[in-house]
Amino acid sequence: MRKVAIVQEAPIILNKQKTLKLAVDLINKAAKQGAQLIVFPEAFISGYPAWIWRLRPGGDWGINEELHAQMLKSAVDIDNNELQPLCEAAKKHKVTIVCGINERDGKLSRATLYNTVVVIGEDGSLLNRHRKLMPTNPERMVWGFGDASGLKVVDTAVGKVGTLICWENYMPLARYALYSQGVEIYIAPTYDSGNGWLGTMQHIAREGRCWVICSGVPLAHEDIPSDFPNKDTLYPDTESWINAGDSVVIAPGGEIVAGPMREEKGLLIAEIDSDSVAESKRALDVVGHYSRPDLFTLKVNTKPQSPVEFE
Repeated sequence: MRKVAIVQEAPIILNKQKTLKLAVDLINKAAKQGAQLIVFPEAFISGYPAWIWRLRPGGDWGINEELHAQMLKSAVDIDNNELQPLCEAAKKHKVTIVCGINERDGKLSRATLYNTVVVIGEDGSLLNRHRKLMPTNPERMVWGFGDASGLKVVDTAVGKVGTLICWENYMPLARYALYSQGVEIYIAPTYDSGNGWLGTMQHIAREGRCWVICSGVPLAHEDIPSDFPNKDTLYPDTESWINAGDSVVIAPGGEIVAGPMREEKGLLIAEIDSDSVAESKRALDVVGHYSRPDLFTLKVNTKPQSPVEFE
């Protein structure tokens, strides 16, 4: 059995350094409780841009420009070693960390943002960087499109881990790509919440016969900085909770074993057994005995995509 901790906490919005410090503090707290796998929400560093669902798409230009500039400054440049605090914490406590970040391109223009989730091994190494393949609706005004170079399952001390972000989990072929690599611990950082979303998480556990760890974003009015542009209009003080969180742990087959944690903050702790994944596939294995490769096949282009190639 392995112990997992979902961190359902809000970041210090648009403040990279303070959020990294908060993340390290939360890792320390979870490790003291025996967690071997620690999972953070979508875009934890340094905050999911929830305002995009309240501003007019293509409108409110001045506010959008100001907030995007702040997001650029608070985003993580992985190639500049800005994940080092998390890597050091993973190595110190010998834990596996999965964390959602706003990532700033560090190789080409240095101006594009990606909605990224990283997996850090217990030795402090970066095991995977997955950029969200398809930002949803107004998210496309914030993040670029990822590619399939990070659409993979990696071996960790707690089992085979794969990740899809928020509504990527509605993409059947993306899910199938993870199933086909033997995912045992399927991690879904998300801003979504509610009973419909929880039903989706249970479906994935039934379909993939894997553990599903859903880490939701809790956001309360008190989490919005006092100097946030148009705060009174975008987030009136009559609204105590902006997003409920709804973190949950689901066993292979669909049984909820912890959560959902709704409209509260803290650590959601559960024990998982990766051996039960293979056992649960006796009746249904969608990439094994229940597949029909004579009829259906999936081809995935895992080559990193780039607009330029220097020879």
